[in-house]
This record gives sequence, C-alpha cells and structure tokens, in this order.
Amino acid sequence: MAVIAAAVAVPLARKRLRIPVLATTAAVAAAPLAVAVLAPRSRARDVVLYTFQMWAFTIAHELPYDDPEALRNRLRIRYPIAADRALGLGELPTLRLQRALSRPGRVTGLDRALSFVHWAWFFEPHLTLLFVQTRHLDHFARAARQMAATYDIGCLLYHALPTAPPWWAAENGYLEPPVDRVVVAVGEQTEPLATVKRLMIDVGEEVWGGPAWDRLYESLGGNPWAAMPSLHFATSVMAALLLAETGAIAGALGAGYAATLGFALVYLGEHYVTDLLAGAAVVAAVRFGEPVVEPAVTAVNRRLQRLERVAAAA
Repeated sequence: MAVIAAAVAVPLARKRLRIPVLATTAAVAAAPLAVAVLAPRSRARDVVLYTFQMWAFTIAHELPYDDPEALRNRLRIRYPIAADRALGLGELPTLRLQRALSRPGRVTGLDRALSFVHWAWFFEPHLTLLFVQTRHLDHFARAARQMAATYDIGCLLYHALPTAPPWWAAENGYLEPPVDRVVVAVGEQTEPLATVKRLMIDVGEEVWGGPAWDRLYESLGGNPWAAMPSLHFATSVMAALLLAETGAIAGALGAGYAATLGFALVYLGEHYVTDLLAGAAVVAAVRFGEPVVEPAVTAVNRRLQRLERVAAAA
C-alpha cells in the first residue's frame, strides 16, 4: 500500500519538494505493478490498475514542462509546419479549413460541435475499454494492453521530440499570415482573416463562461508542447479498432468518431495533419508489433502471477 500511496503523493509534492524527475517517474510507474500483485483478480481490480496506468501517463506527460525553459530549448516548431505545407500544396490544411469554414469575430455552430467532439475525447478511449470489459471480457486484457501501449509510446515521443502545436506557433509568430489574405465583411468594415486561431478558446469562453473556463483550461493545460504524435487521434483510432473487434456497429461508431475528431483537431488548430499521421503510425506499430513483444509480455505476466501467489499466501 505504501507504493500506491507514494504514486499519488510524490507527483503532487514534486514541485514543492523538488523531487527529481526519475524518482517521480519510478513512483508512478510502480503503482500499476503493485495493484497487479496485491489485489485479487476481478473487474474492479482491472479498473483500478488501468486508472493508475493513466495516472502514470498523465504525470509523465506533464513532467517535461516542470522546467519550461529547458524544454523550450529543445522545442521543435518548424518541421511540422514545413511538412503540413507540403501536404497542403503550399498552404497549411488548418488555415485552408479555417478560411473556408470559420467566421472571424464570432463562434459558429460548427466551432461548437467540433469543440464538443474534441472535449469528448477525454472520456472516449476509457469508455471504450469499459464497454469491452462489460460486454466482451475475453477481449479486455489485450484491449487494455494495446491502449496503454499507445499512450506510453506517445509519451516517450513527447519526451524525445517536444513539438509545438499550430495554435502555439501562430500565437508566437511562427505562422505568418499568407500573402493572399482573404478579406471578409464585418459590419460596414472589412477585416483580413488572420493566421491559424485556436478556435476552441472562443467556444470555451462562450459555453463555460470566463472564470470557469479559465480554471478548466488551466487544469487541463498540462504540457502545451506535447503535440507530436497526436494521442487524441491515435487513441481514438485504437478505440475504433478495438470496438470493431466486438461488432460491426460498435466499430462503425468508433470509426466515425475518430474521423470526426481528426477533422476537428486540424480545423480547430489543435494539431497538424502531420501529428495525426504520426498518431496513426503509433497505432500501427502497436498492432503489428504485438506478436513481436508477446513473449516478453507473457514472461512478465508469469512473474507477476508468481508474486501474486506469494502476496496472497503472506
């Protein structure tokens, strides 16, 4: 139980007590293993184990931003801009979409709908696993392992290659407005359409109100330079694949959500298309790489089962 308590307490106190990154990482990584060994096997134990896995991911995702200056020195900004301009035949796909579909100075129904699709992502991968556990228990262990691997690989890439998203690049002057600006009417005046905007901000202020949105935005902000790959897209694609293994209707719903989310992420200025492609590559690596790592996973499971028996006998 001390290991589990430390997994919660150490990350919360890390900044105040200046706990080293490696110590914090070890504390949160140990918790899922402790639950696997100490708790008797049940559906509730599986939920708790996965919860601690996601707690470990959340902390590991935020840790690089504990020292923003050091992370800023390693930040990559320009390579996804160049890649997306190549994909967009000279123009960013995000800017093309915003110029065609957004309305400067006001929030549209499309902005609201796609923002809610984006916000739903905070629940969708986890609800997918809950559905699999409830309705198709025999699929659950593999599904949870693949989803966790998707998060973990993405987190490792965040550490190795910190990359700015398009909204941050625009706010900091790295996305200059195009020469052929579109001009739109605003009342009796005209106003040039600016470079990429983070449209979700305006929606959040309208829906949640200023103070409430500020608190919510700050609590969910985390690490703003964890954009490559897009785990929003990667985990929604993984969820769609896992749902497809349970039935055609569930799979179609999952695929529809993943496709809509992908469009939303690009349109809202949250991710480059390049980020989405990298997220899809992570999913492919997890799915096709599973047979390669299966012997190692089996060996670890055997050791954990032995430890379970020892803990149960103690």
